[in-house]
Amino acid sequence: MDTTSATSLWDELTGTQPAPDLWVVIGTLLLALVIVVPQGPWRISRNAITIAHEGGHGLIALLTGRTLTAIRLHSDTSGLTVSRGKPHGIGMILTAAAGYTAPPLLGLGGAALLGSGRITLLLWLATGLLLAMLVMIRNAYGVLTVCLSGAAFLLVSWLAGPQVQAAFAYAVVWFLLVGGVRPAFELQAKRSRGGAGDSDADQLSRLTHVPAGLWFFLFHAVSLCSLIGGGRWLLEV
Repeated sequence: MDTTSATSLWDELTGTQPAPDLWVVIGTLLLALVIVVPQGPWRISRNAITIAHEGGHGLIALLTGRTLTAIRLHSDTSGLTVSRGKPHGIGMILTAAAGYTAPPLLGLGGAALLGSGRITLLLWLATGLLLAMLVMIRNAYGVLTVCLSGAAFLLVSWLAGPQVQAAFAYAVVWFLLVGGVRPAFELQAKRSRGGAGDSDADQLSRLTHVPAGLWFFLFHAVSLCSLIGGGRWLLEV
């Protein structure tokens, strides 16, 4: 790649693009609600939230000096991230806390990028994160879901026009913000029925001696505040 091409690509990545019309922003919000709120679509779309959830565990494990060994994604929308390091301490606590907070925080970050007009940068950052995660996937279903997700971002980034790219980016961010709220409530309901005894909240409770209910409060606070804050950025078109 010559210098001119590299400069052009860099300018495209760091430059700004016009925001879509308000009806596109509202339409993508409604689309996110349609695939998150009803149980049928949610059974499928929740796979994308699981990718963000397990990716959050993996990223924070690496940032805190742990050794990431495997990420698995399952067809029932559950997942598992395995890392090596001290079984206690701040690194383990942050890693355990990253799962349920990752999707809404990614949505909030995406909303900040879209609010500043950086649609192309968001698409390429998402593609890069998916490719990096793919290296650590250790089961066939996980490889399939991450590859399909990455392919969708690549196709839109390379082949779609500016309006389609904008609509896709807004739909993805709305989905992370809206979809990031539901899993913690689902987990809390499951625990109330006697299930999910080794959930992230329970692990955090054992690590910190803080009741699991307070960790659920943190998950809810992060997801709802991200939805409110991110939604305000997205609607400022």
